[in-house]
Amino acid sequence: MTIIGVITRGKYGNRLIDTLHQHSDFSVKTASLPARLPDFLDEPEEFVKKLDINPDVFNADTIITYSLHPDITPVIARLAGQAGVSSLIVPGGSSRAPLVELDRISSEYGIYIEVDEVCCTLAEKEETAPYSSVFGLPEFEVSTKSGYISDVRVRKGAPCGSTWKMAEKLIGTKVEDAPAKAGLLIQQYPCRAVRGQLGGIHDSAELHKKAMERALITLSEK
Repeated sequence: MTIIGVITRGKYGNRLIDTLHQHSDFSVKTASLPARLPDFLDEPEEFVKKLDINPDVFNADTIITYSLHPDITPVIARLAGQAGVSSLIVPGGSSRAPLVELDRISSEYGIYIEVDEVCCTLAEKEETAPYSSVFGLPEFEVSTKSGYISDVRVRKGAPCGSTWKMAEKLIGTKVEDAPAKAGLLIQQYPCRAVRGQLGGIHDSAELHKKAMERALITLSEK
């Protein structure tokens, strides 16, 4: 069985744990970091050691870390590499993850590391499968009846669970309105992506809108 490790920080990562349990058959192991952390750490390895992170989380195939800290994330990456984890996914973008250092760790330990600004941009790829076959860049199959959406089947969805919530609320929507409404519903769901600026939740909304457009095109070609 595939084992997914999730390292949370405060509220970040908890929705992923819920979504993993609800929409996959993966085994899930977790560890937590404090919500509040110093902005800068002179000795991050010692700091992380004192946090007493649950070591069992590193007995996983893929780890998603919501450490969201440029000093702590490399320490977690190194621990994951030493434990033989195949891949590490780092949400939150490059501003919270030192890419050059993570590249060095990746090369040193042979661990695949991906840094994503928004969790639902994760494309399916061999290095992060089977996790990325179920979670990440949204994919749907839709059915229609008399010009309305009658069913939405989520083949792959956002780790926060928003895709499945959106799918439920799209039933009964006019076909021509479905893509725009899909994007709107994602923004109404309490997504953890950054709000109030370009990118973040707006990117997530656009990804779901495009996914619905593709699903409708596929349906029309059958």
